[in-house]
Amino acid sequence: MRYNYDTIAFVYDRVARLVFGHTLIHAQQYLVEAIPPGARVLIAGGGTGWILETIAAHHPAGLHITYIDSSEKMIALARRRNAGGNEVVFIATDIQQVPLADGYDVVFTAFFFDNFDQEVADAIFNQLHTALAPGGHWLYADFQNTTAPAHKVVLRIMYMFFRLLCRIQARELPDIQGSFKKYGYTCTGLRTFRKNWIAAEIYHKQ
Repeated sequence: MRYNYDTIAFVYDRVARLVFGHTLIHAQQYLVEAIPPGARVLIAGGGTGWILETIAAHHPAGLHITYIDSSEKMIALARRRNAGGNEVVFIATDIQQVPLADGYDVVFTAFFFDNFDQEVADAIFNQLHTALAPGGHWLYADFQNTTAPAHKVVLRIMYMFFRLLCRIQARELPDIQGSFKKYGYTCTGLRTFRKNWIAAEIYHKQ
């Protein structure tokens, strides 16, 4: 697995806002509200790091955050963010290359799994599942397959764009909700956007 967003890191947020407005932001803001005080948080595929400032607005201090992204340029942008008094450890490498410790209270994956085909997504899901402590929360946001023709067309264009510029391997959305069911997670919060095309979900690990 080797994909990288270095080529578009400095324009990524602007492109996302141009295409989706503030929908992707709102989905992640909803998830941030579920982070408990003092939590150990693992953020996989964090991107430019604006989420750190949103987290700091809810938790000015006390969190211990591991922030992983395969793009060194994304990590460079994230380091400039104001994370408040929260401790943040930045790791610039593929998630599968990181020997994750267990015992995280929160796993945060937003618009991350859509980069991978089903086989790799399954392996990464298992890796993050192992790192999340029993009773922990998995905060998940991503696109969903719908029957709307416009959604299908935009997804197809997105995959062509990111396969060309960022070398992602996926051609379609993996079934991550199926993985949550397989591993026995309980969905305790759900908010959808753009006529159910985008979902933000809060899962509890038994």
